[in-house]
Amino acid sequence: MGEQPIYSTRAHVFQIDPNTKKNWLPTSKHAVTVSYFYDSTRNVYRIISLDGTKAIINSTISPNMTFTKTSQKFGQWADSRANTVYGLGFSTEHHLSKFAEKFAEYKEAARLAKEKSQEKMEMATSPSQESPAGELSSPLTPVTPPMENINGTDEICDTTPNSDTRPEPAQNALAFAHSPAMTKHWEAELEALKGNNAKLTAALLESTANVKQWKQQLAAYQEEAERLHKRVTELECQSNQTPVIKSQKTELNQTIEELETTLRDKEEEMEKLKEELENMNDLMEQKDTLTQKLEETELRSRVLEEQLAGAEQRLEENQEEQENFRKSLRTLLELLDGKIFELTELRDTLARLIEEAS
Repeated sequence: MGEQPIYSTRAHVFQIDPNTKKNWLPTSKHAVTVSYFYDSTRNVYRIISLDGTKAIINSTISPNMTFTKTSQKFGQWADSRANTVYGLGFSTEHHLSKFAEKFAEYKEAARLAKEKSQEKMEMATSPSQESPAGELSSPLTPVTPPMENINGTDEICDTTPNSDTRPEPAQNALAFAHSPAMTKHWEAELEALKGNNAKLTAALLESTANVKQWKQQLAAYQEEAERLHKRVTELECQSNQTPVIKSQKTELNQTIEELETTLRDKEEEMEKLKEELENMNDLMEQKDTLTQKLEETELRSRVLEEQLAGAEQRLEENQEEQENFRKSLRTLLELLDGKIFELTELRDTLARLIEEAS
């Protein structure tokens, strides 16, 4: 089936600073998928994580690896083959615990697989015992020896008939009577023996190659053990600085809590400012509406002022006309008074004349 994912989670990925061996360097800008893979053909477990197309974790799990929880949401493990230390930051403590459980489970499976491979290697490299001639089923049928009987050389077990099992003269006469058929049969048996020889040779070469590979792996494991011993020594030397690191960690945690509190306050202020901004937008809309109404009112006021000015002008003209009319009436009254006085005198005069005439 090849290599298949068997468990996946999401976490922030870090690697130890190769210069200081103390500081963590983030290898992903955000949380990425971290998966356990199992290769059934090689019986190998790996931890793989990709950031886009870039592999930021490619770590093969070995029995001497250890996953350590350094906080409630952070864990790490050392990979001597990659010569680095990986760190994972999870969103919850549950995800960290689940990842650690899977790490221990697959580490144990890798240990068992290593033990089985070592047993196979020991069985393949152990001296084989030659099979006795009596185990052959017949003088014409070869017996393929098992893999455990290969003694690490190119020698193949002798499958030719023993001289002690030579057939009787009557049987020889019968065999020679059918010599063409027997020749073909012997040729077929010879081809079968050659085929088995070839298979055994290939198996022997493969086992030899596996022995070399296992020796290389054993040397790599020994180097890894030496590196881990050196790492343990370094950690023991650094253990004297643990109180300082703990105090710094405590201060950093306090600073982080203060920053988180400040951030929450700022977020609340931002929410308040957003509400005030929304209210301000409503007020601005009301202001625009009132400004438009005010402009309309001012326009109406100017129109009314113009109308009032016209009315006042007309009123002044009417007052002037009325004053002129009054003056004309006064003049007319004066004329009428004078005419009435003249008429009165004329009447009186006529009255006297009539009296005198009588």
